[in-house]
This record gives sequence, structure tokens and C-alpha cells, in this order.
Amino acid sequence: MLVKEVTPLEKAQQFIKENRDNVHPRYRPHYHATTPIGWMNDPNGFVYYEGEYHLFYQYYPYDSQWGPMHWGHVKSKDLVHWEELPVALAPDQWYDKDGCFSGSAIEKDGKLYLMYTGHVTEGDQVIQTQCIAVSNDGLTFEKHVNNPVIGEKLLGSEGLIQDFRDPKIIQHEELYYCVVATKTADNRGKILLFSSEDLLEWSFFSVLLEGTSEQGVMWECPDFFHLDGKDVLIMSPIQIKKKDHEYHNISSTMACIGEMNWETGQLHVENFHEMDFGMDYYAPQSLIDDKNRRIVIAWMQMWDRTLPTHDLGHKWAGSMTLPRELRVRNNRLIQRPVSEVYSQLEYQYGSENIQVTEQPVVFHHLIKDNTYMQVVADLSEAQRFTIQLAKQESEHLSLNYETTTSMFTFSRKNFGYEIKGGEQEIIDTRSFPIELVNQQLILEIFRDTNSIEVFVNDQEVLSATFYEKEKGTDLVFVSEGKTHIGSFEVAKVKA
Repeated sequence: MLVKEVTPLEKAQQFIKENRDNVHPRYRPHYHATTPIGWMNDPNGFVYYEGEYHLFYQYYPYDSQWGPMHWGHVKSKDLVHWEELPVALAPDQWYDKDGCFSGSAIEKDGKLYLMYTGHVTEGDQVIQTQCIAVSNDGLTFEKHVNNPVIGEKLLGSEGLIQDFRDPKIIQHEELYYCVVATKTADNRGKILLFSSEDLLEWSFFSVLLEGTSEQGVMWECPDFFHLDGKDVLIMSPIQIKKKDHEYHNISSTMACIGEMNWETGQLHVENFHEMDFGMDYYAPQSLIDDKNRRIVIAWMQMWDRTLPTHDLGHKWAGSMTLPRELRVRNNRLIQRPVSEVYSQLEYQYGSENIQVTEQPVVFHHLIKDNTYMQVVADLSEAQRFTIQLAKQESEHLSLNYETTTSMFTFSRKNFGYEIKGGEQEIIDTRSFPIELVNQQLILEIFRDTNSIEVFVNDQEVLSATFYEKEKGTDLVFVSEGKTHIGSFEVAKVKA
């Protein structure tokens, strides 16, 4: 009797089914997309398909640290509640045997096309090529018989085959294009553009953009789109050089705002800036939905740092940010929470006209695992305004604004389990400049079990993770000089 061989895809799904109940729930998010078990990183294939939002992601189910990449899969109707779906891709072909790396998705003729990087390691040689998988139902995918569709021949001398990954498919007029990350021989980031009429046969089109030595040794996970009259390239540089007057992470996510010349295939950049000023934001990917909104989601984590859920044996690691709507304003990319999240808020507490001085104003038992908070504060008479969030006896998260320097600072220093690796000041504390609006500081804060996302004056945002040892539920306001809080509201995000 012949025994049917179990495929890598079936093996992964069976492992998840048999082991998912062993995942420790302590730091599991309530309303952010995450993995059922194992490791999660970059969002892939973020797409609106047949009335639902589909999100794929880099996935290794067998351990809570990076391993041979699969594609996990979830979907949502409202971008707040996520439904787990079967694993979409597993490394099972000669061209992707060591990993199905990051990529994207697009709908064509009712079918869902995934484009991903096949990763192969042979001794000291790494080969990365671009591959296609197609689905008729958005659930099961068949890899194209002629994969890889973009390989070393099309790459030519424009990049390095060992660093050639993360294709993002777009459509412009009658043609499909994909932006792909690579690097130069002297370690500078480079984004290439390929074109196709049918998503299966591809040609080299252009070098979209090439970086300087100060702008990182590799530009990962590019995305390219037109928004509010501007062309936007977003990507995540590795080892971008930090100057005294800059505030970005060493591994960061940057936006290039400018104008695209479709005749030459080159992007003229007018502004180059960081997208998120927190410690944990990487590899964002965007989609256009049926409301013509440009929505982005990112991995809410960062490379080269310890992950307490792995160190503590919780058997999972990683989550995504809250999805955000993008706009271009004054040649900068602005992120706002998707409107759907506001319909999921359940009012808890509110107050007005709070006067804050050096004497702390304390609210006990107000901050829960899934809390939304809005603060509107007049700082015209203040030198410094500080919020101590999730405060315990000796620990808290700190949000601070200095009126003399116009600097906003977030710190998780000495809060919960230590997150190690990289530069200490970047891991624990980040500061960035932002101007007040009519002397007001307006904050929207989304706290989930182990994360915080802070939207500041409808201009900037920061995202960070943390891992409390004990629950902190108090909230404290304190000010040097007088701060007048005009309104303060707290709500629960319904999970």
C-alpha cells in the first residue's frame, strides 16, 4: 500500500493544528494581526480581494525565531478583526527550497497572483529570484510552472543575485510593473523596475532609484504608488548612517516623495524622510481598497533585538501595526489610523479642563491591555509636559514634549523585560522634532497588550513594543510650568 507523502505545506498546517494551544497567551495582542504560533516578520501580499482585506506575512511556524520562510495568511473585513487562514506558501521547489521570501499580491481576471522571492543557499552561494503563484479562490496557490519569472539573466549587471528580493507589483496604465530591491557592488541600496503585460513574462525596465553610501547598504521591501499628486517610494534601509541632526533608526523605514518619469523609469526625489519614529516599524506594504484609500501595514518589530516572547518560551514572536491610511501633505507621508477602528471604541472615561503643574495628576486603574486614549493639551505656559503611561510603583512608559526644543520623546527605558541589541539609546528612547499647532499637543494613543502606537498632532507617529513584568494600570500627568488639558478621553478597543 502506497503512503502519500506529506508536502511541506501540509506539514506546516498539521504542526500549527497540533501545537497552537501550547502558545503562552500573556503578551498576545487583542486587535493587531499576529501569528497563531511561531515567528512572524514582514507583511506580504497585502491586497483587497473579493470584498476582504488579505494579508500574508513572512512565517516560520516551527520556532519563535527566524527560519526557512513560509507565507502565513489572514484576512479581515474591517482591518481590526483578523481571521486565520491556511498557510499559503511553503519552501518546496528547487528555486525556493530555503525560503519563500517577501513579495506582494495583485488581482487579475478574478485570480489572485502572488509574486515572491525564491531563496536558495548552496554552500557559500545565495541565489534570490522572483516567482509567481496563482489562486482561483484566494486560499490555495499553485506555483507557476516556469518559475522563476525574473532571475539572473534579467537582473544582469544591475544588482547582486544574492541580494535581489521583495518584489512589489503595481499597475500603471496598460502594463504591470514590479519594484525589486537589490544593492550595488559597493553596498548601496538600489531599486529596479521590471515590466510585464501578463504577470508571467517580464522584462527589465529601469533603475528606479539608487542610493548613496549614507543611505544604507540595502533597501529592503520597496513599495511604489501615486498619491495626492505625488509619486511615493517607501523602503526599509539596512544600516542607514545616522547624523547628529537626524533621528532615524539604524535599520529604518523611509519615504521618498517626488515625481516619476515613466519615459525613463526614474524617480526624481524631492523629500526623503522617516515614516515612523518608534523603535518597532519595518517593511510596510500598502494597498488600494474599494474606497480608493491607500492603506499601509507594517511589521511592528525590528531586527537584531531580543524578543522576550521567544526568550521566555512563549512559542510565538511578532505582530503587525494597526493599519493606517496614507496621505501626502507638504511633501511628507502622513499616516492616520484607519477609520474602522473608531467604530470599535467603547467609551470608558472622559474629563475636561484639567490643570497640570509639578504636582502629578494621577488616574488609578485606567489603562488596560486594549486602551485608546486621546489628549488635547495647551502648552502655551509649559516648558515640559509628561505622560507616565501604564505606571507601576517604579516603572512606566514615558511620553514627553519639550516646548523649548519642540522635541517629542518616547521612552520604554527600564520598563518590563529588557530588549537588548543594537544601540541602547535607539532601543529604549527615541526623540523627534514636531511643532505644536496653535500651542496645542494632540495625541492619539493605541495601546495593545505589548505595543503602543502614538499619533502626534496628525503629523507623525511612533510604534513600539514592550513586555511588562507586572501590569501597570495607572496614568499620570505632570508638567514643568502649567499645562491645560482641554479634553481627555479613554476608550476600550473591542477585540
